[in-house]
Amino acid sequence: MGPGELSPRWRGVHHLALITPDMDATVRFWSGALGARLVATVATDAFRHYFFEFGPGSTIAFFEYRGADLDFFAKPAGVPTPQAAQFDHLSMALPDEEALLSLRDRLKEAGCEVTDVVDHGIMRSIYFSDPGGIALEASWWVSDPTGRVPDYGDDRYFADRDPVPAVAELRARGEVGSIPATRLVDEVTRDLYRAGP
Repeated sequence: MGPGELSPRWRGVHHLALITPDMDATVRFWSGALGARLVATVATDAFRHYFFEFGPGSTIAFFEYRGADLDFFAKPAGVPTPQAAQFDHLSMALPDEEALLSLRDRLKEAGCEVTDVVDHGIMRSIYFSDPGGIALEASWWVSDPTGRVPDYGDDRYFADRDPVPAVAELRARGEVGSIPATRLVDEVTRDLYRAGP
């Protein structure tokens, strides 16, 4: 199995899933400070999962786990830490169901464990891991919310029945009312990214 007709028809990164301790602050920062459009929200009794667009078909998503006692910390980029990072999984985008099923079959043929197709409503996915244990997902948008102005009243994409206050502000005004201030993690970060000699 190499490049050619048998290769998956990748379309880029579907979403990078990160973890946040505060979804409201996350919406305010990613939407307000970075200008990323909130294009979908998913919620269960166990978590919230919100998606921000970074180009057609490409999103960064965040989980906020309900009732879970997680150990959050700040980690500078490029600096190793013995703690786990805020990373959850990487989802790579495929164009359609046929490509998803083909990839699932390809992984099985290679001896890799892979889930059956999981229907999330707005997208369909399979889950697997790389040899280093990185959680991976391949997904395709059943109905793609990216590349257009979000309709915050569309329950297909905004399914959290009890969204954080920043989402109500986006619905009402098209922007968040406040943005949380941030700062660099520590002096190591300042030294790492200092320009010049």
